[in-house]
Amino acid sequence: MEFDRDLTSLITILVTIVVALAVHEMMHAWVGLKLGDTTAKEKGRISFNPLAHIDPYMTVALPIITLVLFGVPILAAKPVPFNPLRVKWDEYGAALIALAGPVSNIVMASIAAILVRVFFPTVSFVSTALVTFTAVNVGIFVFNMVPIPPLDGSRVLYAFAPESVQKFMAQMELYGLFVVFALVILFPPFSELLININTSILRFLL
Repeated sequence: MEFDRDLTSLITILVTIVVALAVHEMMHAWVGLKLGDTTAKEKGRISFNPLAHIDPYMTVALPIITLVLFGVPILAAKPVPFNPLRVKWDEYGAALIALAGPVSNIVMASIAAILVRVFFPTVSFVSTALVTFTAVNVGIFVFNMVPIPPLDGSRVLYAFAPESVQKFMAQMELYGLFVVFALVILFPPFSELLININTSILRFLL
């Protein structure tokens, strides 16, 4: 019975991650299209199909490696391409494209939380799955809003930052993700901050 529960929980988490990431990436592409850039559409990224958004290294290999080495799976989907020269409102348009992904996650988390509170207040398979769905989406939202390139939050910061900060952020673009992983894994106060923000949002929603 314990094995069955663990297997069910694992499948629920995996399905949730796949759905959350697919919607997240699709919304980046869709908002980019609405702002005048067809790059993501031409690459087939306006799709609910998870295969369109999976990167063999970042989505498959990375979580396995980080789980083995650090006990924590860290993953990312294939970045959605966009041409900043074709996007309306320059940096502000790019910020909207970036925000679309995390916003879709917090919207999905909010809908799932409302379903739990209104229709499934008692413990059941459905309520547990919805709570998991809420937690995963909140986690993706919080992590992606970290304002370090190339995470989505950095695009928002970039749009409002002075030119000197923008230049520094542009230089960080190639290795910023490694900085984020290092902070998460090696700098406990950073991880604790993310966990506290995550927990506060979950408490509010649930």
